Amino acid sequence: MNDQQLLRYSRHILLDELGIAGQKRLLNARALIIGAGGLGSPVALYLAAAGVGTLVIADGDTVDASNLQRQILHTETRIGMNKARSAQNTLASLNPQVRVIALEERLRGAALEDAVRTADLALDCSDNFATRHAINRACIQFKKPLVSGAAIGFTGQICVFDLRAEASPCYHCLFPEVEEADAPRCVQSGVFAPLTGIIGAMQAGEAIKIMTGMGKTLTGRLLQVDALNAHTRMLNLARDPQCGTCGRIS
Repeated sequence: MNDQQLLRYSRHILLDELGIAGQKRLLNARALIIGAGGLGSPVALYLAAAGVGTLVIADGDTVDASNLQRQILHTETRIGMNKARSAQNTLASLNPQVRVIALEERLRGAALEDAVRTADLALDCSDNFATRHAINRACIQFKKPLVSGAAIGFTGQICVFDLRAEASPCYHCLFPEVEEADAPRCVQSGVFAPLTGIIGAMQAGEAIKIMTGMGKTLTGRLLQVDALNAHTRMLNLARDPQCGTCGRIS
């Protein structure tokens, strides 16, 4: 680390649990962020500010005026711009030392597998079950930790799925694909703007803990947040031995 980095990340370095060694791990890490919307915005901002060396941001959508209420990566002047490219522009001004790769597409198939394979971990900031299950399968295939967040209305949740831990469930254990048709969307139900910041910031925190090896993550636990009533609930999760996605893993 050079003198500029020592100064920039000094408040991290002062943390005994993180220190210089942990900050170096962040500088050498590569995180995949799928979705540059309400959740992806705080995730990307905090990971870039924290000095994660490479951020790969994937999103095939363009910025819309209705996004600006909560998607804080974007500005009114970027309406119509691809969200991944808008994110890249924002993060370049926040921390030019971080390499930001913008994938201006909805990742699927071989492209998704390659993005997960080359990352240290993936953060699911998407808004539909089909993408979530595809990310889950790719993370299982390449044994990569997955930090999953969701926010709709006033309710959010966050969980870590890490099949490197023998007892960890996968996303499919919790949400089988047969439930896809029941998934609410923010375009229909609305979303409380600060909730995306709460959940996204927590996703960034879980990712930093995974990349540095400090603390206890939400692996095997689901944290639910009721922002309307200022209430949280923690649920313990177990792997489903009959899961069609991870049940075959020994």
